[in-house]
Amino acid sequence: MTDQSLSGSTPSTTAQPFRLRSEGPRVTRLSRTVLIGGTALGLILVCGAVLWALQGDRLRSVTPQELYTTDRPRMADGLAALPRDYTGVPRDVPPLGPPLPGDLGRPIVAAQGQPASSSPDAEQQRRAQETEAARISRLFAPGNRQTPSGAASIPASQPSNSAAASSTDEAAVQNGQDRKLAFMNAPVDRSTTSSDRLARPASPFVLQAGAVIPAALITGLRSDLPGQITAQVTENVYDTPTGGALLIPQGARLIGVYDSQVTFGQSRLLLVWTRLLLPNGFSIVLERQPGADSSGQA
Repeated sequence: MTDQSLSGSTPSTTAQPFRLRSEGPRVTRLSRTVLIGGTALGLILVCGAVLWALQGDRLRSVTPQELYTTDRPRMADGLAALPRDYTGVPRDVPPLGPPLPGDLGRPIVAAQGQPASSSPDAEQQRRAQETEAARISRLFAPGNRQTPSGAASIPASQPSNSAAASSTDEAAVQNGQDRKLAFMNAPVDRSTTSSDRLARPASPFVLQAGAVIPAALITGLRSDLPGQITAQVTENVYDTPTGGALLIPQGARLIGVYDSQVTFGQSRLLLVWTRLLLPNGFSIVLERQPGADSSGQA
């Protein structure tokens, strides 16, 4: 009885768990439906505002003001005072003074009023001159020129044929036709063997014929008058037999002269090199060796 009474008199207590932290604030959550609805409503408002701004003039039916009328162009104030045409405006012809000495106006006007005289066609006359010049020209033989029998019977009223022949001869002399024909008719060399024999080089340090000395011009060329020219060697030049001995170092100077006798149509000058100066002060005479351009043409 004593145990039961003691157990019945004591209150029943529940043990609470031990906590190290306090309870945090509760999280407020938004409804997904409310977010979607608000976003859709905002998009609808933005689209409506854009459409209203683009079509506001049409809805208000307001006609824009024209800044420039294209139906009837406006005429300038200075042109409006001028007449529409000049048919009724009297023409004021300036009076002419007395004729000046040497004035050919009256003879020219009188010559223009005369009927045209029957003159031979210029093309036919040119063809006749070419035919006559070709008939009396020489062919390949300098001393085989024959005077045609009909040349003595040319009347004095036709001096154009003789003028054409003289112009043809002058052109032939100018182009050097006689020299070219002499070159073509030169005697033939029929020797098939040479009496000369191979010769040893004069020195192991020699630059033989055919070697090229590359150089760049220092002074310019002027075809009006003959003059002197200077160039500088741009590359080292070695001996011809072995190619190992340096004969002309880079930086050497070339001295030469050029000719100014240039005929019509020529665009090149003839130049020769007369002296070579080495950087150490030594020099050698080149005996007027010909020069060439970058393409190898003399």
